[in-house]
Amino acid sequence: MYHLTAVVTLLAIAFYFFTSINVSRSRTRTGVKVPAMSGHPDFERAFRIQMNTLEWMPIVLPALWLFAVYISDAIAAGLGAVWIIGRIVYFIGYSQAAAKRGPGFAIQSIAAMALWAGALGAVVLRLVK
Repeated sequence: MYHLTAVVTLLAIAFYFFTSINVSRSRTRTGVKVPAMSGHPDFERAFRIQMNTLEWMPIVLPALWLFAVYISDAIAAGLGAVWIIGRIVYFIGYSQAAAKRGPGFAIQSIAAMALWAGALGAVVLRLVK
């Protein structure tokens, strides 16, 4: 069973849901009407945070689960938690200014690449054995 990875997956989805709610709140606060996707810098940053999170989820979630299956549930969950922390740091920084998104992006990128590289390495190792 992969309980820890399941919890981290649910937390990642909860964070994505939070970013979706944040876009809606930002739309209301800034007066950007549906279906417009631009018009106020605060709204545009909130929307990019949500979309960037969505763009990374198809990279992270399969790698998270493959890492858990082939290597370790606990290590996968730990790296997944670091990814979520990176996304939170990204959210906080980018919400203030686009120039402040770098540290969070770096944290989550490193965690995502560790999951992907670990999963790929473990799969390849099993194939050549």
